[in-house]
Amino acid sequence: MRDDTPTEIAKRYPHAGPLLGARWNEDLVADCWPGLLRMAGSLKYGQATASLIVGKWSAASRQNTLAAALKEWGMLRRTVHLAKYLSDPAFRRKISRQLNKGESLHALRRDLHYAQQGTITRPHLEQQTEQAWCLTVLTNSVVTWTTEYYSWAVLEVRSQGREVPDEILSHISPGHSDNINFFGVINVDVEAELAKLDTSGWRPLRPAQLRELGLTP
Repeated sequence: MRDDTPTEIAKRYPHAGPLLGARWNEDLVADCWPGLLRMAGSLKYGQATASLIVGKWSAASRQNTLAAALKEWGMLRRTVHLAKYLSDPAFRRKISRQLNKGESLHALRRDLHYAQQGTITRPHLEQQTEQAWCLTVLTNSVVTWTTEYYSWAVLEVRSQGREVPDEILSHISPGHSDNINFFGVINVDVEAELAKLDTSGWRPLRPAQLRELGLTP
């Protein structure tokens, strides 16, 4: 959004100026500000849902001033966000990391649901429904397991005197599936598996794999 004529904006911002097509209607937002605050309060305190508000105002007529003010405010926030995105490389990298983590989690869900085959293998609707219901629980279990052991591995490496900066850890996502077997029926000997755990309830780390990754001397 722009707050001046297209000519002045183009002079002031030669690169971003052509992107700023709509003009900012500050008076409309100022006049409707109390109504916008009440709407925000309804969202914050759970008296209304975002989907309800979006649906209501999307169906409102163009003559509805509050709906128009909400659109103006939304365009202003998008303009601020895009300006920060274009001018701040660190902000762009942060968004890219979050998108990559989100895609990693989506890939994990797909692999757990379809077993990398791209199809639903259960023949009956009831079985398909049960499989879909279990997907969230299974995904959370995998993410929790991976997060716990990532944390333990990092503590183990740090206890050996190696430096693992927190800044690097911020790039790590637990949404991986390299350690998951998606196929077949797995019979688990519960007593034997429990016997492998230490006194804290952990499986032992694998030093050989850590050395292959260069994480141990």
